[in-house]
Amino acid sequence: GVGGIENVIDWGTNDMPISNFYFLDGFPWQVPSRYQGEVTIFQLDKVRIPTHIVTGENDVRILVAHSYALERALYSLGVPHKLIVFPNEGHNIDRNPWHEKIKLREELKWLHKYGHIYASTCEEALISLDNSQRMNL
Repeated sequence: GVGGIENVIDWGTNDMPISNFYFLDGFPWQVPSRYQGEVTIFQLDKVRIPTHIVTGENDVRILVAHSYALERALYSLGVPHKLIVFPNEGHNIDRNPWHEKIKLREELKWLHKYGHIYASTCEEALISLDNSQRMNL
């Protein structure tokens, strides 16, 4: 997943606005410089690491729009990336068991491609799950 890339909209739309209040020391109108100065979107030109983005289309903690904006920025910057949006899922991707399995499979494939780990390590991770949870790469 991705955190909010713009703090004011994140504060106004997520289901835990107190977290922005706490981490940024107040409301947007009380400390506008904090909300503007800590904005991720303005730092994305520094990103070089391949980025795997996973979100639920109904996420109320971090709106899916944040993920789309991050994906667009990474595309514009030429940074390898992949965005997966799970339909009818919220923040935890736990409403459909298949989505959890697909998420795990895609994360392992991403790590295999960009994390410089061996396929056997991915297979060991899958084997550690009981057979009812396993899904082939």
